[in-house]
Amino acid sequence: MTQSGPLLAAAGLGKRFGALVVLDAVDFTVVAGEAVGIVGPNGAGKTTLLNVLSGRYAPEVGRITFRGEDVTALDVASRCRRGLARSHQIPRPFGGMTVFESLLVAAEAGAGLRGRAAERRGLETLSLCGMMALANRRGEALGLLDRKRLELARALATEPALLLLDEIGAGLTDGEAQGLVEIIRAIHARGIAIVWIEHIVHVLVQVVGRLVCMDAGRVIADGEPASVLRDAAVIDAYLGAAAHVPAHG
Repeated sequence: MTQSGPLLAAAGLGKRFGALVVLDAVDFTVVAGEAVGIVGPNGAGKTTLLNVLSGRYAPEVGRITFRGEDVTALDVASRCRRGLARSHQIPRPFGGMTVFESLLVAAEAGAGLRGRAAERRGLETLSLCGMMALANRRGEALGLLDRKRLELARALATEPALLLLDEIGAGLTDGEAQGLVEIIRAIHARGIAIVWIEHIVHVLVQVVGRLVCMDAGRVIADGEPASVLRDAAVIDAYLGAAAHVPAHG
């Protein structure tokens, strides 16, 4: 299929849990190769947006297109095979598998690779994410930073065109988060588009060229990071409150 327009486009997304409206008429687009950051207070709808974009949740209303195809009704696995992958805030390694085995599974299930092609993809991903020395370690035996890197590597092994990252820096020290920044920069330099939710704003803006702020299920600002961070609505909804929470929250 020939793609025209944005890599991903979401129009009028609505999602509620009972009486609680979590996404309220959200429009969101990503162009090929773009890096977009999403910020906002807790409960703003950020992770729900990623869950709807990735296929974990279905929206009550709205439409999502990816690479020119309507994917609104497709599940997570189908979207992943089309090049839309995500990581989760809390890493969940595959039980009983080594790091390399986990990447083989991702390459086979997500990218449809087999045999040596899957092995090459796994090795490339290990190298890019700085995990070659950990290839034969069990995923559940890793510390938090390496679990985060494995979570990122597993998503990357599916050969995504768009990578969704959900607070991958949460719980890390500034130095550890900076190491992840370098990996994410290298991923982005390969032309992979990135949408990254993160509370550590000074880390986020080292990678993204565009910043979106959400509050109460709506997009309240979208543009160049410095401009968004100066926006009065953003300061009122997020940055004022952010001064009173831990940097990793």
